[in-house]
Amino acid sequence: MAVKTRLQETRIKKGLSQEQIADMLGMTQSAYSRKEKGNSKISAEEWERLSKTLEVPLEDIFQHEEGQVFIFNDNPTGNYSGTNYFYSIPNHMEGLLETQRKYIEKLENEIRVLKELKE
Repeated sequence: MAVKTRLQETRIKKGLSQEQIADMLGMTQSAYSRKEKGNSKISAEEWERLSKTLEVPLEDIFQHEEGQVFIFNDNPTGNYSGTNYFYSIPNHMEGLLETQRKYIEKLENEIRVLKELKE
């Protein structure tokens, strides 16, 4: 598993030790260390608590092992409820997404050229 580098960098920038963060979160330093190193999974609730403890937006520290992740801060009614919904995209899908992005870019360029010809 990958090291949670953004989490670690943010903690260090804030001048906090692993032990201090662990105390704030109510866990042992060794348990926190395993989470920060990526040896132990960090739950969605723990990510929220880390964000609040470090006083940074969740997006600044969150890293997921399975590729790209989209974080939606609203519930189905469109009102923010304080809960984040995490959706991950497996690594094997990233190639497909990149192909789709390139195709969209190509179509946008064709549209631009056609509009210029029309003028």
